[in-house]
Amino acid sequence: MVFIAVFFGIVPSFLLVGLGGLLRNRLSENAWQGLDRLNFEILFPALLFVAAASRPIDPEKLFVMAPIVWGILSMGLVLGWFLRRVGPERFLDFAGAWQVCWRFNTALGLVSVGLLTHGGVGEMAVAVGMGVPVANLFAVSALSRGGALGLGATVAKIALNPFLLASLGGVVFGVMSWRLPTPIMAPIEMLARAAIPIALLSIGATMNWGALARLDRFNGAICAIKLVALPAFALGVSLALSLDPAIASVLIVFAALPTASAAHVLASAFGANRNLVATLIAQTTLLAAVTLPIWISVAELIFSTR
Repeated sequence: MVFIAVFFGIVPSFLLVGLGGLLRNRLSENAWQGLDRLNFEILFPALLFVAAASRPIDPEKLFVMAPIVWGILSMGLVLGWFLRRVGPERFLDFAGAWQVCWRFNTALGLVSVGLLTHGGVGEMAVAVGMGVPVANLFAVSALSRGGALGLGATVAKIALNPFLLASLGGVVFGVMSWRLPTPIMAPIEMLARAAIPIALLSIGATMNWGALARLDRFNGAICAIKLVALPAFALGVSLALSLDPAIASVLIVFAALPTASAAHVLASAFGANRNLVATLIAQTTLLAAVTLPIWISVAELIFSTR
């Protein structure tokens, strides 16, 4: 039952990716890159802000969950670094793929927590609110250094990155329980709703469809880190700290999510290999149709009796 629910939660995303593949030749390469730029500068920042700001962030849960969320992302960062020797030769291309190890699909996360007995949207909102700024900080830092920028230029690019500014702004609004006036918030929400469909179409138009069916050593290791190692880490920490079942279950689901389509948008903006990142996004999402229901079932089995 869990498997079927999660699978059908993922199917619409794959249909849009497939549609992007069919439309690949209907638009020029410059047009697809222009859509990626639009997503980077406007649409995804709107989505990140809305995801963090649309629900109040409980300060008590924040203090418990934030360090663990940051630990999960850091574990992805560290484990991914060990793949440097078997990854792309150019560091910028490696950095584009490296971010797949810790980024997460917020939309699928909000769907998946609905299948949990313990925990729900409130806990996932805290995890997302704490995870988005750090995930973007890690990704932008790696990609900026991959672009061979000086220290000052790197710091400026990180500080002014639309993803980072939007996610930090959303966290502040969520923690303070602030709401923008409806005439302002409504168009931001409209922009946010456009971000994921456009990104998925671009992923389908960009990725190597032949590579989707086969995992080489590098891609396979990244998928294993994202879909197996990180949720196992979250499970271990939750048991070691005897966390509340609602928090523990959500942390495991959060760690088990496939990577975000924003990874492709960010890689494109910095000039990394878009094809590689698009393929990794599709691979982690496809494999998550199997692994995510398993981790949800594990969380239910272990924490439903606590």
